[in-house]
Amino acid sequence: MLPITHFLYLAFALFLIGTAGVLLRRNVLIVLMSIELMLNAANIVLVAFSRMWGNTDGQVLAMLTIAVAAAEAAVGLAIVVSIFRARTGTDIDDLSLLRD
Repeated sequence: MLPITHFLYLAFALFLIGTAGVLLRRNVLIVLMSIELMLNAANIVLVAFSRMWGNTDGQVLAMLTIAVAAAEAAVGLAIVVSIFRARTGTDIDDLSLLRD
């Protein structure tokens, strides 16, 4: 059985990769994928602590987070498709022009 620190290191690495993707990339699809990575890192922590403490509360919360992430991905992808049809590009810097 693996100690919880292995899961925490994995979650930390995933969260750092997701944060770097959100802060450094300009493509909307990459940013959405990075947010998904960050949510998956939180799910790993929830399930790891739930397993360590022996109750299922963290696992239930992780399932709720997965459902919210799926809804976020569907709505985000629909917005990206509509922006792509209007602008022919998905650069985040160009999206500020939609306010005018």
